[in-house]
Amino acid sequence: MSEIAFIGLGSNLGDREKILLSALTLLADSSKIEFLSTSSFYETAPVLDNPDGCVADQPDYLNAVCQIKTDLTARLLLVRLLEIEKQGGRERKNQEHGPRTLDLDLLIYGETICKTAVLSVPHPRLHNRAFVLYPLMEIVPDLVVPGRGAVRNLLAEVAGQNIRKLSDIKFGMKTGIETG
Repeated sequence: MSEIAFIGLGSNLGDREKILLSALTLLADSSKIEFLSTSSFYETAPVLDNPDGCVADQPDYLNAVCQIKTDLTARLLLVRLLEIEKQGGRERKNQEHGPRTLDLDLLIYGETICKTAVLSVPHPRLHNRAFVLYPLMEIVPDLVVPGRGAVRNLLAEVAGQNIRKLSDIKFGMKTGIETG
């Protein structure tokens, strides 16, 4: 049975746009994954889950969200995302908030709500991050995050976070890069 899932993409090292476009290509070319849509690219400062929310001495992130349809289980989809991160040059060094060439997060997997040592969906900090909520709102304005509520309502909680929408560069499975 197919599920609709949302993937968050981020990069703050190297050629960020090229890295995200390459990750989108690898995702779209994956078996049992049908690429549906992607948001524009957004630039944001790195955030921590603390009161001031800032991380010093790191470049800004380029972020996007894509929507897919998949026959993979949530766990197998996560495995695929980790493979793509590795192909994108990601090295995991037990540095949760460190800079990275590529970060792929499974944000939402259908109506699934689960929390295990390996996988949590919806993503446990999705509702605190403007760089996830604004792109989600762009591609599915009426989206409801399981267990959290409507994205449009969650946006009020992140109104103070700096986020800048870049040009309407988008990625389409059939056409590659699109500009709007």
